[in-house]
Amino acid sequence: MKVLETLRHIGPFVRPYRLRLAGGIGAFGLSRVFEALVPFLLAMGINRLSEGNHDLLLPVAGIFGAVVCRYIVVTYARYSVRKVGQFAAYDLRRALYAALQKQGIHFFNNHSIGDMMTRAVADIGLIQRFIAMGTILIIILIYAPLVGFSFMLYLSPELTLLLIPPLPFVFMYAQRSAREMGITSEAMQERLSDLGTHVQENLSGIRTIQAMAQEDHEIKRFANTNQKYADAFYDQARVNSLMTSWMPTLAAICTIMILGYGGSLVMNGEMKVGYFVAFFMYVNMIVQPFRVAGFIINLFQRAGVASRRLREVLDLKPEIEDTGIESQTAPIRGEIEIRDLHFRYSNDRHMVLNGIDLKIEAGSIIAIMGKVGSGKSTLLRQLARLLDPEPGHVFIDGRDIREYPLAVLRAQVALVPQDPFLFGEPIHDNLTYDDPVRQVDAIWSAAEAADLTETINSFPERLKTLVGERGVTLSGGQKQRATLARGLIREAPVLLLDDCFSSVDTETEEHILDSLTRLRKDQTTLLVSHRVSTARHADRIVVLDDGRIVESGTHAELLRAGGWYAELERIQREGADAADYEGLVTA
Repeated sequence: MKVLETLRHIGPFVRPYRLRLAGGIGAFGLSRVFEALVPFLLAMGINRLSEGNHDLLLPVAGIFGAVVCRYIVVTYARYSVRKVGQFAAYDLRRALYAALQKQGIHFFNNHSIGDMMTRAVADIGLIQRFIAMGTILIIILIYAPLVGFSFMLYLSPELTLLLIPPLPFVFMYAQRSAREMGITSEAMQERLSDLGTHVQENLSGIRTIQAMAQEDHEIKRFANTNQKYADAFYDQARVNSLMTSWMPTLAAICTIMILGYGGSLVMNGEMKVGYFVAFFMYVNMIVQPFRVAGFIINLFQRAGVASRRLREVLDLKPEIEDTGIESQTAPIRGEIEIRDLHFRYSNDRHMVLNGIDLKIEAGSIIAIMGKVGSGKSTLLRQLARLLDPEPGHVFIDGRDIREYPLAVLRAQVALVPQDPFLFGEPIHDNLTYDDPVRQVDAIWSAAEAADLTETINSFPERLKTLVGERGVTLSGGQKQRATLARGLIREAPVLLLDDCFSSVDTETEEHILDSLTRLRKDQTTLLVSHRVSTARHADRIVVLDDGRIVESGTHAELLRAGGWYAELERIQREGADAADYEGLVTA
């Protein structure tokens, strides 16, 4: 019952195709009737021969017609049911992908990419297999005994009653095996997720593994993960093997009982030999489910586990709820106000942002500095609602940020993240990711502002150059400049730059900052940096420490104040020992 309850969750994905599915199920039922007619017509022919009647036209023609009709009906039924499985799996993948797109940082911190890949591929594959093959097996479980028993009761009620006593034992054994199969199926799917996660992480970090000569170590770690999956698979195979051994044995016992008692009826003249042959064929029809019971239970249990794992994602509410009202939207000017903002991550007691008060005029450039972990990146994510602030704390143009529809907000508040990510597509597609039909002039203008023009021209195919997975063909600085160009090309009213110059040299940095100041003189820009050479271009510099604003002012004002910023400027200007700098930004 628990499995059936779990499988009910896939109902909404099957319901749009219920007519096609009903047609397939009905066709399968009709095919069973045609199948059952063959033994009956065969019995008619055998009886006629045993009575000396050689007129076999009707039995032969009937059998031929039943076989042809069954072929046509089964072909239609299988096609219909498998199409429903394919359509439902397609809709499931779309729903799962859409659900993942709406989750945020907390979700992906707690769920690995490998696990999500397993759910999207292996688990949905199990659901598709269940709909396509499970429907056929349900027909076997229902129609075969129903049709078979009907014909058997017509031929010999006495022999039919012999099959009833073993049925309760079959049911109890199947129920117990189903419970064990459910446990082993869930364990196997979890281990498969672990295997996918392990492979994904290792291949993503293959350069680090090779650089540190840890290939053998990782092979041993993978062997351990692989062994756990194999052990879970063996446990499920053990339960399935026992089932597939015992069920045919029980079916054979029923067959022996029919053969012994039915044979005596034929010998005593109480039953015609043709009817006995037909009855024996009907016995094979109703014991057919016993022979495949192990496979049926295995399929049901694994599909139930897959359905539960998919619902764990599909039933989650979006981490960032879209509460905005579309009708109230207007172009953003870029005035930002933060009032007493507090924030901490769900798994951390420590306040990452602790009473932030900040007002930023439209069109200004604000630099945000501070030690590692002081809350700089978290603050930028709040402004783009990648992390959700409480109502009444963050305002853009005097309006609570939560009142903007997410799509509208993120179209006008562009965040260039600290970790440069590029898709395995041409440079052109990466730079125009939000709008593939951008004018070429706009692309080159953004590339020039990010000092990426020379890099692009150095490739034979220029903008058509494939950058490889995660931009593997580019250096760290080139990837940073490419992601910066992708942000600049949007010309967003608010641009958030999260430490986007850490991998570029000072000369390149100067060129980018000069372009940034020129191109965005009427637009708001917030940039996070650890470099004074970057921050000094800003209209105002804000220094965070332990989630609080501890310094705020222009470059000259903060130097006169003699605080953390002034000390950082001295270390970087004098080229002091790296340990001094490291201690200042991480302490």
